[in-house]
Amino acid sequence: MDRIQMKTPLVEMDGDERTRVLWQEIKDLLITPYVDLKTEYYDLGLKHRDETNDQVTIDSANATIRLGVAVKCATITPNAQRVEEYNLKQMWKSPNGTIRAMLDGTVFRAPISVSGIHPTVRTWEKPITIARHAYGDVYKNSEMRVPGAGKAELVFTDTEGKETRQEIFSFKGPGIIQGTHNLDSSITSFAHACFQYALSVKQDLWFSTKDTISKVYDHCFKDIFAEIYEKDYKAAFEQAGITYFYTLIDDAVARVIRGKGGFIWACKNYDGDVMSDMIATAFGSLAMMTSVLVSPNGQFEYEAAHGTVTRHYYRYLKGEETSTNPVATIFAWSGALRKRGELDNLPDLMAFADRLEKATLDTIEAGVMTRDLAMIWEGEAQGVTSRQFLEAIAGRLAE
Repeated sequence: MDRIQMKTPLVEMDGDERTRVLWQEIKDLLITPYVDLKTEYYDLGLKHRDETNDQVTIDSANATIRLGVAVKCATITPNAQRVEEYNLKQMWKSPNGTIRAMLDGTVFRAPISVSGIHPTVRTWEKPITIARHAYGDVYKNSEMRVPGAGKAELVFTDTEGKETRQEIFSFKGPGIIQGTHNLDSSITSFAHACFQYALSVKQDLWFSTKDTISKVYDHCFKDIFAEIYEKDYKAAFEQAGITYFYTLIDDAVARVIRGKGGFIWACKNYDGDVMSDMIATAFGSLAMMTSVLVSPNGQFEYEAAHGTVTRHYYRYLKGEETSTNPVATIFAWSGALRKRGELDNLPDLMAFADRLEKATLDTIEAGVMTRDLAMIWEGEAQGVTSRQFLEAIAGRLAE
């Protein structure tokens, strides 16, 4: 069989642990038999990031800016334990945070729905999409351990050398300080991305922060969204029959739990990280959520919304079979291939992406799935290993 040809390579960002193993199996079983896969490869595994002083992460982001579409495997963001385990030079920043900052993008995450699994929140009838701001907050923070008594201050020095100071806290003993920042330009890009996405899918847009407590930082988000909406999108929203509203994040949580779904929930960076995991789990599994980073300049980076599945990886190293769910990683590949086909006018590549997703969902709906799904399946289900699941999908795809 002639394989589908590509014009422009994808940026391929390899990752860590169990997802790295699945990454190669997905390519071997589900993609390369049908697609003459062209990628520009970057190894974002933790060891290689350490060897390159994290330059490989920067290079992969620049490649995404140049080529337009990337697909990324889950990667480790090291903590102190990982620094020791991998004998790292330092505790490197989140690669996702670096890439998101360089692309100035917004992350849209939505659960993958299959018949036979209903959300644990009984009122939810439709998927909920999380729009996550992808710059700043704790992902680009500065931190300091305070050794003892003293005064901590925020200090801003303008280009002419003039200082503005504000006291943070007077310490009586040891403690900690954290400084976070954001940019009006990035918040503006975030707002435009959210409004445009809502119009493209014709869904209501909710936005939530905690401006009653954070009267400058969070309030700035609220004000920028409101100004852009009134100026650029209000008429279009009314014409499309959809709504935009702002509310406090604690109120938004209550509304989400009582709602029916079918809307977009825009959140700041960390809020979106946490809430997307909550949404994914409530709809079935962390491994059943798509994630795409969309930049204001039209670049796209697809990935799974979950981590590297460390616990399963340690079992894999012992030679044990695991039932790690690869669906979100499969959909990262299908999303990237579809977008590459769309941008390069390759209908066969787009159709293949559709068939790959259909074969995956059909396999689950036929009762063959990984054990995380079998435990919540409403009916007869066969919980199989990761490899058996991928082979079952490959069989359907071949048909």
